[in-house]
Amino acid sequence: MSIERVKAYFRQYGMEDKILEFDVSSATVELAAQALHCEPKRIAKTLSFKVGDGAILVVAAGDAKVNNGKYKAQFGTKAKMLSPDEVEEMVGHAVGGVCPFGINEGVKVYLDESLKRFETVFPACGSSNSAIEMTMEDLEKYSGYEQWVDVCKLPEV
Repeated sequence: MSIERVKAYFRQYGMEDKILEFDVSSATVELAAQALHCEPKRIAKTLSFKVGDGAILVVAAGDAKVNNGKYKAQFGTKAKMLSPDEVEEMVGHAVGGVCPFGINEGVKVYLDESLKRFETVFPACGSSNSAIEMTMEDLEKYSGYEQWVDVCKLPEV
């Protein structure tokens, strides 16, 4: 089970008790926001893409959408999301609980600039009913990210 993998990952940092588990689903941005009683934009969604033969993860704010032009400029290829089966196989987590923690070796993590608007955000923890609250510094530290990227657009206000 994926959440056990994330708990084991955070155990090495003494952080497994910070994982929140819900009696309701948090598999989508909207459901996670309801479970956490926060704005959907503060949910840190983890998007899985295929680049070459491998997978990358882009962690973005809940209200952000991938901008194909920015994505292609950053990664040199068209944005192609992994299928649910590919996500589980290549990343190590099932859709609905994908996060940048406790992932398969070789999967690179990128943090999107859309997250920097917030003091804290809530990424999932490997299951469709879990999350953890993190500052940007925590997210950098525990995600093992490659770099910050600007590949999303925000909704018009």
